[in-house]
Amino acid sequence: MELHGETALVTGGGRGIGEAICRELADRGLAVVVADIDDEDTAETKRDIERRGGEATCVRMDVTDREDVADGVAEATARVGSIDVLVNNAGIAGPTDPVEDVTPEEWDSTMAVNLRGPFLLCRELMGPMKEQGYGRIVNVSSASGKRPVPYRAPYTASKSGLFGLTRTLAVEGGPHDVNANAICPGSVAGPRIDRVIERQAAATDRSFEEVEAEKAARSPREEFVEPEDVAGTVAFLCSTAADRITGQSVNVTAGKVTY
Repeated sequence: MELHGETALVTGGGRGIGEAICRELADRGLAVVVADIDDEDTAETKRDIERRGGEATCVRMDVTDREDVADGVAEATARVGSIDVLVNNAGIAGPTDPVEDVTPEEWDSTMAVNLRGPFLLCRELMGPMKEQGYGRIVNVSSASGKRPVPYRAPYTASKSGLFGLTRTLAVEGGPHDVNANAICPGSVAGPRIDRVIERQAAATDRSFEEVEAEKAARSPREEFVEPEDVAGTVAFLCSTAADRITGQSVNVTAGKVTY
């Protein structure tokens, strides 16, 4: 697949899905800006990409902070030039509690990372993408935005909100060859889903193994998604093969969600 442009900025690029996305885009020839709040994680992702022969630079960024986002985007463009691909991957799981036990502070903090963050990045980069006449935006949402799970109200609401943002970006960007799509991963293998399972097990007085098996069984393949599955889909949506795919919410769930 031939990818659009020469540069990509990936938020939450220091670990997990974000790290896999950075590697995939770098392997396909893009210069990658690894944006994350954790300097150590971004540095390790950068080293890994360079060991593989790719090009990467690190930018420390708190996606919830308007000035930090603006400064990070300015620093990134000063280093690599215009940003052609934006992947809004940074996210947090939020609390695992019944809605009546969720505090307003927990609600706000989840929304700040999962929904305000992508908005702030798009706010900074949509204008330049329109001006240059092309761009690709991929927002990493979640299958939970389509098929909510109990005790995760802030998370599911924030991920559902990304659909509305994505579709609006697609309409506004279309005349300028700026595509916007969302990806909806199912349960992705790794430390993050392990923490979610631990919290759900505690909230429902069950074992980790029982909750893990239940989550896996929701997929017809009875397995979790791998970070590389998500990264490959990001690459496809940023490629010339997907020029006329925009405004979509693409499931990467091993069949867990089919709508």
